[in-house]
Amino acid sequence: MSLSGKTSNERNKAFQADGNMKRDENYKAIGEGSGKQAIEELRNEVLSPLENDIQKLRDPVVLAALMHTAATERENTNRLLKTLIEKLDAKFSEVDARLARIEAQSAAPMAAAGQEEVLLPSVDEEILEFVREKRHASAEEVRRRFGYKGRNAASARLSRMYELGLLEKKQVGRAVLYCAKSQ
Repeated sequence: MSLSGKTSNERNKAFQADGNMKRDENYKAIGEGSGKQAIEELRNEVLSPLENDIQKLRDPVVLAALMHTAATERENTNRLLKTLIEKLDAKFSEVDARLARIEAQSAAPMAAAGQEEVLLPSVDEEILEFVREKRHASAEEVRRRFGYKGRNAASARLSRMYELGLLEKKQVGRAVLYCAKSQ
């Protein structure tokens, strides 16, 4: 005979003989009590606290307290972020200053080396000395002083010295005047 056709006492005896059930234990189906009671206990254990919390959230005082806590935390976070940003800005400024010093140090020897390495023909040295004495000179004045036939040769020599960084160029009306750089 199968287990389903037996009464509950017969089923208990069959399980006891099998060794799977404890003696004198009576198990009931879910609808008959023990399962229903377990579900009710679980519901009370889990759902009741949730229902209580939901009820509390309907209270305006609790909502105000939560909002105040959230606002306070946000202020603290913003304050922390502001401090971090200020520190980062200070570090970036420090790095920029260091880079500027490094660039200035590396540029100074190059500029000095660039000035020392410039070797001019004697004619260009004389033109440079002429411009220094006069304070400023045009290509026409250099042409007359050094006996060039056209202004192009004088202008080319002055332009080359300007490109080498020995002279400064200034536009005065239609004329271009060259001045010696102060050293």
